[in-house]
Amino acid sequence: MNDLFQSAPKHQPLAARMRPEFLAQYMGQTHLLGPGKPLREAVERGQLHSMVLWGPPGVGKTTFARLLAKECDARFATLSAVLAGVKEIRQAVAEAEQHNAQFGRGTILFVDEVHRFNKAQQDAFLPYVEEGTVTFVGATTENPAFELNNALLSRCRVYLLRGLAEEELLGLMQRALEEDEELQRRNLGIAEGVLAKIARAADGDARGALNLLEIASDLAREEDGRLVVDEDVLAEVLSADVRRFDKGGDYFYDQISAMHKAVRGSDPDATLYWFARMVDGGCDPLYIARRAVRMASEDIGNADPRALQLALNAWDVQERLGSPEGELAIAQALAYLAIAAKSNAVYTGYKRALADVRRDPSYEVPIHLRNAPTKLAKSMAHGAEYRYAHDEPDAFAAGENYFPEEIADREYYQPVPRGLELKIGEKLATLRRLNRESDQQRYGQEENPKRPPIGGATGKN
Repeated sequence: MNDLFQSAPKHQPLAARMRPEFLAQYMGQTHLLGPGKPLREAVERGQLHSMVLWGPPGVGKTTFARLLAKECDARFATLSAVLAGVKEIRQAVAEAEQHNAQFGRGTILFVDEVHRFNKAQQDAFLPYVEEGTVTFVGATTENPAFELNNALLSRCRVYLLRGLAEEELLGLMQRALEEDEELQRRNLGIAEGVLAKIARAADGDARGALNLLEIASDLAREEDGRLVVDEDVLAEVLSADVRRFDKGGDYFYDQISAMHKAVRGSDPDATLYWFARMVDGGCDPLYIARRAVRMASEDIGNADPRALQLALNAWDVQERLGSPEGELAIAQALAYLAIAAKSNAVYTGYKRALADVRRDPSYEVPIHLRNAPTKLAKSMAHGAEYRYAHDEPDAFAAGENYFPEEIADREYYQPVPRGLELKIGEKLATLRRLNRESDQQRYGQEENPKRPPIGGATGKN
């Protein structure tokens, strides 16, 4: 009699059933594992080395680590940084030492989500990696340069794994339909174009593609005694699909970076594409609206001051109306930012001024610029020699100095010859010329050392 409490065989998902047994079956990453590639040759020669596998979910990081152990005849041990701590690390190392001594073969210690370990936990690996007790293989979806300690990184090689191409995903799903026993038993009929749409929806994720295929087979409808996956079934499978975006991770920042660079490069089409990608992936439109305000100041500035107002207006519309009306306003602002005249003169000028402020002493405010709200301040001549600009010709006090005396020659703002800054630059050149001529009259010399020729100062000492 069967035991009522006996565990039933554990059902494995299709992605697990299709996990390759040999490196030759491994799909994707030809830039690393193609014929003649250094990593491929190292694996074939059994030359193990510690490494970090960096890439999006579902591209085969865990699978490659397992195949690496098999190809190199090494024991495979695994830790998850989500669940493990220093205690589990030491236990895994102790088991590796015992196994190595007993069987004379190395151990690959695979650490999934390694970026989740803190500094102390990462440091715990160092002596064992250095001594060769284990070959460390870490997997991460985050940029190792930001998330892993330099000490650990210096002992590993970093390999970037890429999302699989649609053709590779199609090949993987076709192989599953031909080789997986469970799918074979169902004798599925796949409508033309369905696999291509699944590959596109999987967005480079092999595990995701196989999961979608398995769900589709579960939802397949019966037609003439056969299970069929058609467009209707596919629509149901993909109804809750969300493309890879990873808010707060590398993909998030890569996409916002691409959009910002498209704006800076005056490409409204690419700008709208990346905006649509981010919205489609679930990004909060308010975040993009805030970034648009930054772009308006950093990359457009006074070349077209309307850009900043339009970005602020779009932010306001998103807060007032929400989606989708707000998203359209943001798209309008982004397209305008992309085609607007570009200038980073204010941005770079401010950065130079800030660098000087942080480097230089705290110079005193000149007497003539100081406030004089009290009799005591007036008795100390605060503001006594200040020239009120509105009382001067054209409301400009030529030759007046508004800097501390020690740095009266600084010039930070250099308008570019584009957009409104073309006019601003012309006016500023006139004002600086009037300053220079006033200095010449005042000091009776050809040029005051504290007033450099137009364009002669850079804001640096």
